[in-house]
Amino acid sequence: MTKDSVKSYLLILIGITMVGLGVHFFHSPFHLAVGGAYGIGVVLSEFTGLQPGDIMLIVNGVLFILAFLLIGASFGVKTILASLGTSGVVKILEFIAPNPQSLSGDIMLDLICGVILSAIGIGIVFNQGASTGGTDILGKIVNKFTGIDIGKAVLYCDFLITLGATLAYGPKTGLYSLFGVVINGLIIDYVIDGMNIAKEVTIVADDPTPIVHFIHNELIKTCTLYDAHGAYSGKPKQVIVTILDRRSYVQLKDFLKSSDQKIFTWIKNSSEVHGEGFRPIE
Repeated sequence: MTKDSVKSYLLILIGITMVGLGVHFFHSPFHLAVGGAYGIGVVLSEFTGLQPGDIMLIVNGVLFILAFLLIGASFGVKTILASLGTSGVVKILEFIAPNPQSLSGDIMLDLICGVILSAIGIGIVFNQGASTGGTDILGKIVNKFTGIDIGKAVLYCDFLITLGATLAYGPKTGLYSLFGVVINGLIIDYVIDGMNIAKEVTIVADDPTPIVHFIHNELIKTCTLYDAHGAYSGKPKQVIVTILDRRSYVQLKDFLKSSDQKIFTWIKNSSEVHGEGFRPIE
């Protein structure tokens, strides 16, 4: 196993631990079913007497079997390990701290804390090319047979789970769960985009050579040169475009500040950068 693989699996472990802590200590006391396999577990535990972790494990197992039979093995080893691992973390927490009491005594505060913790965890897992299972798998199955976009299918499934929470625990719990589903999705998107953010830097300079040299030899990055023409001066120009991570961007900015030539530059955030030096093209 390579160093990158070990790092990836460690990050998945951190992510699923955060998910388990969030749902067990913050959502469980108020029976908040904020989507996913755990949400299904919270709803069905009211009718079956089983613990949410047991139901979560069963649900993920059944969904994996159905997905394999209906759509093939389109999910990877990481997703299988992450989903079963999440169920395992929840089961361990249920054993260590059964029937946890609210840490704050306030349903809204518990909801927000739980959503933030679990959403960041899910975002970390997603960034490693995996998923925690549950409605993500169900969304793929729905997409296969209805053509509904996977993201929308997952959202619809999560909304149905909050409806189940309403039937099981009343409209107050259902509405809080629904609110949790909405902010959960927003935070996950923010985490995924934020962790992958890169800086697209465009530079116009009279002499691009020292800048290109710095990018290539000091930052160990690459860039592209475009021929341009100054509309006002009528002089030929060369435009440098490079994509950098945050650390390299700060180093380049400091270098440009120290330059004695006139430089014009603008920077854009890019959240989806794939290729050499960044995430692989999947």
